[in-house]
Amino acid sequence: DCDAPLASALPRPSFSSSSELSSSHGPGFSRLNRRDGAGGWTPLVSNKYQWLQIDLGERMEVTAVATQGGYGSSDWVTSYLLMFSDGGRNWKQYRREESIWGFPGNTNADSVVHYRLQPPFEARFLRFLPLAWNPRGRIGMRIEVYGCAYKSEVVYFNGQSALLYKLDKKPLKPVRDVISLKFKAIQSNGILLHREGQHGNHITLELIKGKLVFFLNSGNAKLPTTVAPVTLTLGSLLDDQHWHSVLIELLDTQVNFTVDKHTHHFQAKGESSYLDLNFEISFGGIPTPGRARPFTRQSFHGCLENLYYNGVDVTELAKKHKPQILMMGNVSFSCPQPQTVPVTFLSSRSYLALPGSSGEDKVSVTFQFRTWNRAGHLLFGELQRGSGSFVLFLKDGKLKLSLFQPGQSPRNVTAGAGLNDGQWHSVSLSAKWSHVNVVVDDDTAVQPLVAVLIDSGDTYYFGGCLDNSSGSGCKSPLGGFQGCLRLITIGDKAVDPISVQQGVLGSFRDLQIDSCGITDRCLPSYCEHGGACSQSWDTFSCDCLGTGYTGETCHSSLYEQSCEAHKHRGNPSGLYYIDADGSGPLGPFLVYCNMTDAAWTVVRHGGPDAVTVRGAPSGHPRSAVSFAYAAGAGQVRAVVSLAERCEQRLALRCGTARRPDSRDGTPLSWWVGRTNETHTYWGGSLPDAQKCTCGLEGNCIDSQYYCNCDAGRSEWASDTIVLSQKEHLPVTQIVMMDAGQPHSEAAYTLGPLLCRGDKSFWNSASFNTETSYLHFPAFHGELTADVCFFFKTTVSSGVFMENLGITDFIRIELRAPTEVTFSFDVGNGPCEVTVQSPTPFNDNRWHHVRAERNVKGASLQVDQLPRKMQPAPAHGHVRLQLNSQLFIEISAYFQTGSSMTYHFQEHYTLSENSSSLVSSLHRDVTLTRETITLSFRTTQTPSLLLYVSSFYEEYLSVILANNGSLQIRYKLDRHQNPDAFAFDFKNMADGQLHQVKINREDAVVVVEVNQSAKKQVILSSGTEFNAVKSLILGKVLEAAGADPDTRRAAASGFTGCLSAVRFGRAAPLKAALRPLGPSRVTVRGHVAPGSRCAAGAASGSPARELAPRLAGGAGGSGPADEGEPLVNADRRGSAVIGGVIAVVIFILLCITAIAMRIHQQRKLRKENESKVSKKGEC
Repeated sequence: DCDAPLASALPRPSFSSSSELSSSHGPGFSRLNRRDGAGGWTPLVSNKYQWLQIDLGERMEVTAVATQGGYGSSDWVTSYLLMFSDGGRNWKQYRREESIWGFPGNTNADSVVHYRLQPPFEARFLRFLPLAWNPRGRIGMRIEVYGCAYKSEVVYFNGQSALLYKLDKKPLKPVRDVISLKFKAIQSNGILLHREGQHGNHITLELIKGKLVFFLNSGNAKLPTTVAPVTLTLGSLLDDQHWHSVLIELLDTQVNFTVDKHTHHFQAKGESSYLDLNFEISFGGIPTPGRARPFTRQSFHGCLENLYYNGVDVTELAKKHKPQILMMGNVSFSCPQPQTVPVTFLSSRSYLALPGSSGEDKVSVTFQFRTWNRAGHLLFGELQRGSGSFVLFLKDGKLKLSLFQPGQSPRNVTAGAGLNDGQWHSVSLSAKWSHVNVVVDDDTAVQPLVAVLIDSGDTYYFGGCLDNSSGSGCKSPLGGFQGCLRLITIGDKAVDPISVQQGVLGSFRDLQIDSCGITDRCLPSYCEHGGACSQSWDTFSCDCLGTGYTGETCHSSLYEQSCEAHKHRGNPSGLYYIDADGSGPLGPFLVYCNMTDAAWTVVRHGGPDAVTVRGAPSGHPRSAVSFAYAAGAGQVRAVVSLAERCEQRLALRCGTARRPDSRDGTPLSWWVGRTNETHTYWGGSLPDAQKCTCGLEGNCIDSQYYCNCDAGRSEWASDTIVLSQKEHLPVTQIVMMDAGQPHSEAAYTLGPLLCRGDKSFWNSASFNTETSYLHFPAFHGELTADVCFFFKTTVSSGVFMENLGITDFIRIELRAPTEVTFSFDVGNGPCEVTVQSPTPFNDNRWHHVRAERNVKGASLQVDQLPRKMQPAPAHGHVRLQLNSQLFIEISAYFQTGSSMTYHFQEHYTLSENSSSLVSSLHRDVTLTRETITLSFRTTQTPSLLLYVSSFYEEYLSVILANNGSLQIRYKLDRHQNPDAFAFDFKNMADGQLHQVKINREDAVVVVEVNQSAKKQVILSSGTEFNAVKSLILGKVLEAAGADPDTRRAAASGFTGCLSAVRFGRAAPLKAALRPLGPSRVTVRGHVAPGSRCAAGAASGSPARELAPRLAGGAGGSGPADEGEPLVNADRRGSAVIGGVIAVVIFILLCITAIAMRIHQQRKLRKENESKVSKKGEC
């Protein structure tokens, strides 16, 4: 186990910080659960530039962290960054997910929030950087770090050194080669390892511009010249002076290449020959002993750690000076720590103001930068004595200098190109008397000046400028620089960014000092179907030109899925591109669509038009012809699978004199289908019948044989054969044998593959009651997914589809007669995209819906209305993870006296990273907002629709009073009377279907009834709902502390139908019908899926008799024993009920699915933190 506390036993000097409020608020008091001093660390000023640091004494493996607020105070941090470093310099941020930086913090001072790190990391120093904190207090932290000791062997190469490892010369070569190591690169280029053979074959691992490239050259003369050497590239920005792991596995012709968590699997062509290599391998460079230059290519400059070759610790052998190891150049066994201090400009408003070399008669500035942005303001300076000013900026990836001198037009100098490639680039700017020099890497540009005395200015602005700056060129329409700077010198004097951080030198805004926060947003690339990924500092984009796909991530096909879809659009016969798997991995391809009474898809092959077959020696094939198709094997398979019917015609003419002793009926020909299986049947006969059509019909020219051409007649015979077993099509090879007759002859022609129909197009389902539903497997579209369908209905609202995870969900619904809404949550809070129509959708006409969600955002289009889009946040969760079946859902019937209790305690313990105290008592769960929805139908008054209790005697009740009016009571302070509100919309106990939505934000409560009537009220009893305990539907046995009206309704309970009940993300009815896992729901009395809850009735129509229980059948679940979780109920319909049952409302709804297309990438873990989007982002 690697989860021991690492910080609690450290001495006080191991803790440091940016500042402290007082000596009793110092970093030494920041150990978890300690109360000494002021009970935690608090900085002098609470802002985003503060940090708390731990020195673990040596590199350790860190697997988890935990945080608390300041003891007994109002000081706690609600979110923070975690950074780590080997030497206390050049910090690296830990990312929880592809684009998630922040960690969830605390909601009060004393609860402990644990977070397990996946994956763990190794470091000596850790920093906690608060991002947000309690607005009513200050930053306050107590922390713990968990992990264990980390063992490593390190070797350092200075760029002119190498290790040569001589392998044991054993007669038996290893079954496979496995090489594993970690590396930390100081330079962006260099050889990490190399091994070669006698015939030009070699393997090489090389760092090229911060990317790791693995070369595998077989050197095999037997391979065709068209087989190029294998080149695999992984990783990016690997020259960041942090550790990266590498694993190479060579097994015969299989290559597995892994860098950090990204793996490339490759199958080499031809025979394996890389094992025929010399018995030595070099690390750090390619030595050439005896030559003037000991290394022919650039060697590696940096450190290797835990270097193993087939389980042998190479570094340990080198340290012990074993004879297998030859050390060349300066090799040492400790890794020096970087001394450079990079600075990250986080936004376009970032700036770094540094003093110039005032009084000098020249301008001299040098620095290095790296960025993805094509444009940005890099440097501005004003010269003394009114001699002008200058601006250095990026534009179109080039560095440009604009120099302004009195009485002169601006002088411009351009140098470099493609500087937005994420690599480090060196810049040198110098100006003196009569000329200015700009040098970018090796590109120099010179501009003559008016000969005047140049005086360096007082201040240089890097990145941007102060808001009130009045400099003539400081304000730029290009915006400020976003990226990293390092090695800044002004007037030949190096700038120390740590002094800037400490407030001793210059000033800054929105910087991250001692860290380069650049990330590669194109690794991995989210651009699908070969789309080209490009990026800026904040985002990425996909160029879909020439891919056949469109959309933000090149996900959606430009082409119809079948000829049937083309015909539906009114297209005539002709050549068309189709995309048989829609947005799946198979690309579009060209087919001929023959539009007759049906739409026939014609896929042609590239084989001969006609094949003539002549006699051959007995037992030898007379002819074996293969047929390749215009579409690939996967594309043809998709066409056949999608079609209702496929066939292929074979026209055969034969003139043979078959020997009479071969009359056993054995066919002398066969064909091979798409699965490479041999088939001996012909015509429309069943597989393995070994008969042509004439054999089935009994009209062959010779009754002894089952095919005309097997009769061996001297005259010519013919067969027209139709192959229609579509699971075997298309034909890929035809083989014909002969019994040895020298004058036999035949000819045949194989026609194209013909398919008609589209099973995904003409499939409809009618939902005749509110309780009708379909279920499908869980919707697996973690990164990208789209859903398309047609619908028509006459009702005003309802859910088309819904799928839930633990916190994530996806839903498409008709929210109102003129609104279709696509909503989901991937961990950033609920997001909605709504399309509104000027005319109603419930007009009993077909309407087409297409919804798509990807890492860039979400879109929804209905019919030809304008497509609506919502962008995704730049630093949010991106993976949608669902674990239930996809449902259109059912409602639940409550008999008199029955109840259903949903326990929030179980709900929250699903979070592995939540506080242990919260998981057990939940007295730290404080809600300042919630959204509640429910639909109901009843004739009973008074009725309790919903009751939410807390551990602190706070509650929320939704009731129908004696007169049928809707009443809501909030008690958010046990020492005050509840807030009670009556909504006299109408008598709602009228047996009709009603929908209620309650949304509270602090003290503001908005209630909406039947999606029309809306009312807003203000609470006086408080704004925080503390320690939420349970939600009860139906009869409440104990409502201690509740007001009299709530107690009367609680005693009466509820009789009728409830559906679509949600409290935030909690869905009690869904949880009650979950057949797997621990139940959070307890049921008393008879509560069952409402199989006849208002069957056939529309919203607002009289209810039919409500079913008391569901007596089996599909989707059934019987009643539970009193007081027992519903998971013990009858599960005869568990295949239908599945995971989480969603709730639905649709009556007389027909859905025709054109396509449900899901494009999936493999999973990465999902985190638990969610925030409601407030900036129009999803």
